[in-house]
Amino acid sequence: MTAKTGISLSLGLLLMAISCNPGSPVDQREGLNNIPMDTAANKIQINRMLDSFNLAAAQADYAGYFNYFTDDALFIGTDATEHWDKKAFMIWAKPYFDHKKTWKFKSLKRSIYFGRNPDIAWFDELLSTQMKICRGSGVVVKVNNEWKVQQYVLSVTVPNEDIDAIIQIKAPKEDSLIKQLSTQP
Repeated sequence: MTAKTGISLSLGLLLMAISCNPGSPVDQREGLNNIPMDTAANKIQINRMLDSFNLAAAQADYAGYFNYFTDDALFIGTDATEHWDKKAFMIWAKPYFDHKKTWKFKSLKRSIYFGRNPDIAWFDELLSTQMKICRGSGVVVKVNNEWKVQQYVLSVTVPNEDIDAIIQIKAPKEDSLIKQLSTQP
């Protein structure tokens, strides 16, 4: 067999092997080539989990709601001082769940993104809430084949034309907080 025939035969066998084994779907975004990921199925699972997460809060299901968080989860609320680990957030939220005075969030628009690790995703969404439109965003991770919230950030949206009025309302309370936080190492 000549070298040319050997190369042709090897190339033919390689192409045949590839065509017979399509493998997993691949994420084709720039910089993420050749990363197997079934994004469609994962997005469906994450959407269902986040909808159930919001429903558990609306139904004041304390155990159900907090089961959607990882053990090391963080919750960052609308107030600048709201930066809680899961345990602290559970303590803060318990009276609201006990008195059935929880929050009702409904997703209006949600986007989900994946990076190099198929067990980590992040999302952002616009929510209809008692505070009108809010933005929820966060990181979700797959734990024992279930998607869980590892970090959640809730923000109140402010129309650009109203920002000056909001700043005037916030300034008296937040100026002192800015001063305090600026002096911390």
